[in-house]
Amino acid sequence: MNALDGAAGPAALLAVAADPNRLAVLQVLAGGTTCVCRLQEQIPIAPNLLSYHLKVLREAGLISAARRGRWIDYSLNDSALQRLHAALPAVPVDEPSPR
Repeated sequence: MNALDGAAGPAALLAVAADPNRLAVLQVLAGGTTCVCRLQEQIPIAPNLLSYHLKVLREAGLISAARRGRWIDYSLNDSALQRLHAALPAVPVDEPSPR
């Protein structure tokens, strides 16, 4: 059983996405499959730290990796956005949001 199973699942999934560096990765990958070399150019953090954040996102099932020669291409999993949306608390449409 991993940290995203059970009742803690939605909170754990949102915690994964809430990190600013991981959120930046998700935003870049929302634009399409991206090589790790491009991620390194677009997200100004040390390569080992980027690698760690990519691992966390992979383990959460939000992204996937495909090797292309010496490079690795990353992409959002098809269900990533639906899973993140489902993890958010539901707000009825007919009720105004609190201000």
